[in-house]
Amino acid sequence: MHDRESGDSITTVPIAGIPPVKKWFLGRFGTTFVIDDLLTETPDRSSPVVGRARGIYVNSAVAGTDIHFLFSVVFSNKEFNGSSLEIQGANEILRRFREVSVVSGTGKFRFARGYAIFDNYFVDMKALNAVLRWNFTVLHY
Repeated sequence: MHDRESGDSITTVPIAGIPPVKKWFLGRFGTTFVIDDLLTETPDRSSPVVGRARGIYVNSAVAGTDIHFLFSVVFSNKEFNGSSLEIQGANEILRRFREVSVVSGTGKFRFARGYAIFDNYFVDMKALNAVLRWNFTVLHY
């Protein structure tokens, strides 16, 4: 998952936060982002695209340490094209490995339930860009 707040092909944009601030950022309580992140087979941005992560995340901890995820993993590859997984949960950003819920799905993932474990593969704090590595475990019909 390629999360880019700067440079070419920005995919993450802050849309709300607590004023007065000059710039909203991920580490500030209340900051809300909309995302349309590229999903690829490997951490390399030029590897085959499997879909997009589309939705929102919000810094939901006063200390700035938890990001609440609420987004869809929308697949575009041949096997799962048009299907999606719905992700929800707390991202405790100070932990190496984090876990969120797979709460539903569409298409080939109808009635999906499960979890996803992810970690930071790469983070550029200055540019506010990151690559997250995901592993999904899902039961579906």
